[in-house]
Amino acid sequence: MSAAHPEHLPRSLWWVLIGITLVWGFNWTAMKVAISEVAPFTFRTFCLAAGSGVLFAALRASGQPLAIPRDQWRRLALIAFFSITCWNVLVVFGLRQIPSGRAAILAYTMPAIAIPLSVWFLNERMSARKLLGLALGMAGMALLLVEELTNLAGAPLGALMVLGAATTWALGTVLQKKYPVRAPVAALTAWMMLLGGVPIYLAALAFDSFRSLGEVSLWPALAVVYNVLFSFAWAHWAWIKLATSVSVTTFSLAMLMTPVVGVFSGMVFLGERPGWLEFGALGLVLASLATVVIPFRK
Repeated sequence: MSAAHPEHLPRSLWWVLIGITLVWGFNWTAMKVAISEVAPFTFRTFCLAAGSGVLFAALRASGQPLAIPRDQWRRLALIAFFSITCWNVLVVFGLRQIPSGRAAILAYTMPAIAIPLSVWFLNERMSARKLLGLALGMAGMALLLVEELTNLAGAPLGALMVLGAATTWALGTVLQKKYPVRAPVAALTAWMMLLGGVPIYLAALAFDSFRSLGEVSLWPALAVVYNVLFSFAWAHWAWIKLATSVSVTTFSLAMLMTPVVGVFSGMVFLGERPGWLEFGALGLVLASLATVVIPFRK
């Protein structure tokens, strides 16, 4: 592995990981609140169109380049389809059917898909430490996944949709490594959000009614604002920054802290009450995170 893609998360990126963990962790609660009154396609249209607009404005004001080389657009569109379009649609519809904390944990089964793909298609090395991290993290997810899919009183379709989102996220992450786009991280982020949102904008125009937006109450409106400014304009930049700075395995396992915040956010703000399965899963996820955050000492 080259120095450009270290096997642990460098300290210079810890603040990025902490920031994205908190922002995306709390966002599972924010999304649940937002879609209680805002139609899913309309909600995602606000997130992606306004979020990319904020990022474009910030880049323009700071004089940073916005151009994408002509021969890179096809790669950008492919990555955006899996990482932005599919992820955002599947997550928001799945979240309507299951608790936010459970959705957060199911979404982060992504490493179980991304890590094998990175070994097969990117020739990343699978060390004993990576295997341990993957085993711990996926054992935690399995505690919830088995119950969700076997509990007929639950919402297996919602769980399957969130798992589908995890799959598209993994594919997008691997494609980003396999076919890197030659562009600054911030500009790439803005264009990915804008371009990946095009099918969602069209779906909102075709299926949603915008008349009800005037009746949206304060908290769902604030949840939309939170998504635009923090979860999309900033956190998507942070996500691409991490994904392009370390190996797929390191990135995937480092992100497993996010559902920890998501579960406790649902407890505090939505009154969700996790049981022993959720807490057991979180303990395993924390142990998995340690395998990529703590540097290996020879």
